[in-house]
Amino acid sequence: MQHLGEIISLIVAASWTVTALFADKASHRLGSMTANVLRLTMAVVFLALLLWVTIGHPYPVFADGQAWMWLALSALVGYVFGDWCLFNCYLSIGARFGQLLMTLAPPMAAIAGWILLGESLSWKSLIAMVVTLTGIGISILSRGEGHTVKLTLPLKGILLGVGAGVGQGVGLVLSKIGMTHYAAALPADVPAAMGTMLPFASTMIRAVVGSLGFLALMAFQKDLGRLKTAVHDPIGMRYALIMTFFGPVLGVSLSLMAVEYTNAGIASTLMALTPVLILLPYAFIYKQKIRPREILGVTVSMIGVALFFLL
Repeated sequence: MQHLGEIISLIVAASWTVTALFADKASHRLGSMTANVLRLTMAVVFLALLLWVTIGHPYPVFADGQAWMWLALSALVGYVFGDWCLFNCYLSIGARFGQLLMTLAPPMAAIAGWILLGESLSWKSLIAMVVTLTGIGISILSRGEGHTVKLTLPLKGILLGVGAGVGQGVGLVLSKIGMTHYAAALPADVPAAMGTMLPFASTMIRAVVGSLGFLALMAFQKDLGRLKTAVHDPIGMRYALIMTFFGPVLGVSLSLMAVEYTNAGIASTLMALTPVLILLPYAFIYKQKIRPREILGVTVSMIGVALFFLL
């Protein structure tokens, strides 16, 4: 089928839009850490079943200590820190602006790759960073009295969104390091399906560590009782199940499939359209007006993201 990869990429963007909308709802109803524990725990169950069916083991078989260390570190940075920031960002400024600030992830990944992996940081990447930041600035800044510049959103929400973008970007690079160690640890007689399922096995390690990290935070805050309340909340559990299915399960699966059928840069750009796709449904659900400045800001940010992958 012609343009199959591009079509799948757009489905991924739509899937992650659904995830963001229901993560917003779950955060408000259950609390950010409770929603994350439930999401990651459900993801572990889904991934265990998937690995069991495909490679015959319901756990990340063959992963050595180095793989576990780097993937665990990526979970602490990307999930525990990054997603804690993201879900609390939703509580402060909503999923619409939260997803806009998540366009910071590619620049942060580029910087982390430069520091940790020695990857080149070209002038084209620097231009892409400037364009992305300009788009974000258009959306969250406005002119105040006396030609001063003021924020249109709470500073707390913006800082949480920035933290989410940093966490996801750096966590992605740490995951790449972990997966490299994981691939190197595979024996010669590994099942053929293991190569395809390696990202899913790596995601399972990250989900296990991430859920334990959030549980530890909840225990430290003596807030574990919220989990018991949450599992008896059918509406909240439905939100958690939907965001888990459309995020770590369907979204990740289809994203891996997309890059098999089209150029990785094109796929990555199309999959990053969530800040655009979320505008109308979010405005409809929450009865909010979309200002022209916000549309312009999102458009400019998306151009910046596209420049990262397509230049």
